Amino acid sequence: MYHSQLSSGICMPGAILMQPGTSVKSVETETRIGHCTNVPRNTNMENLRNQYLFPQICAREMEHARKYPQAKLIRLGIGDTTEPIPEIITAAMAEHVHALSTVKGYKGYGAEQGNMDLRDTIAETFYKDTSIKSSEIFVSDGAQSDISRLQMLMGCNVTMAVQDPSFPQQLEQLVEFARANGSIIIYDSAYAAYITDESPKSIFKIRGATEVAIEISSFSKFAGFTGVRLGWTVVPEELLYANRIPVLKDFNRLICTCFNGASSIAQAGGLACLSTEGYQALNAVIDHYKENAKIIFDTFSSLGFNVYGGKNAPYIWVQFPGLRSWDVFAEILERAHIITVPGRGFGPGGEEFIRLGAFGHTQSIIEASRRLQNLFK
Repeated sequence: MYHSQLSSGICMPGAILMQPGTSVKSVETETRIGHCTNVPRNTNMENLRNQYLFPQICAREMEHARKYPQAKLIRLGIGDTTEPIPEIITAAMAEHVHALSTVKGYKGYGAEQGNMDLRDTIAETFYKDTSIKSSEIFVSDGAQSDISRLQMLMGCNVTMAVQDPSFPQQLEQLVEFARANGSIIIYDSAYAAYITDESPKSIFKIRGATEVAIEISSFSKFAGFTGVRLGWTVVPEELLYANRIPVLKDFNRLICTCFNGASSIAQAGGLACLSTEGYQALNAVIDHYKENAKIIFDTFSSLGFNVYGGKNAPYIWVQFPGLRSWDVFAEILERAHIITVPGRGFGPGGEEFIRLGAFGHTQSIIEASRRLQNLFK
């Protein structure tokens, strides 16, 4: 017998051939594909490419590990820090945790915008020579989260452009362009602590930037907080929408609606990072990564490659003219057991390049240098 009217919860309509003694309910259960709602998929999600860059790299790394289980893999790809957080900082977090177990020291929700002492200290440490005020600084659980919140703030009807490749230069030109075209710049300054020359460490060092820019920053890369999660975003009061409403007003509303504030433990660590002793300890770690960058830079330079970066940032870009970056990535992984990042992942302009990170222990960096010299000699 055939059953021609299926439950509305079954996605694929059709006839069911029933055997004697079989109930309609059991047949539907066995042949059910899955319940479908009437809610359409977000078309913006449909337009995304299948995978984000770094999960693709992780998948290839796992495949390589299965193929060569005895190989000692060196990871110079994803920019995750490797050196321990200085004890003066972890001790401050531990002290805060202990205080939470006491009646006197316990605190619950804090201000969504962040601990005011931390906001004041960020303003004093990083924006002393600008007009930025602590009231324009919003403490968060990291730069990546804030980038997503800013996309939510702007909505899906605003056109966004990403530099190709996606690491800027030329801040003065960007500010001039934004002022002339009525645009807003979203500037990521997560690596500002690595700048050692006269280059600006904040976009707000550029005249007129407070009227056209939002700056996102993070404790992840200069303080080793990749797992602790702490960052901040600066939204100047002078930054206005086309209707002259301050962007800060809406960002504050979004933060207060969608976020309960960064962890108080992480914020205690952030304050310790910006103390005199904490900042000195972190500079020693940064110097370590910069020395790693120099080793990698010198290695490729000695082999005759065109090498960029590594001086004001913990990343080195190496050009392989005429080659696809994923092919170079695959060759270095296969023959040297080193994880890099294909430049194509940062935009079409990154093709022919690979990116290597300087985050690693000195021994690993020296070993990577040796392997690369053997591979490309």
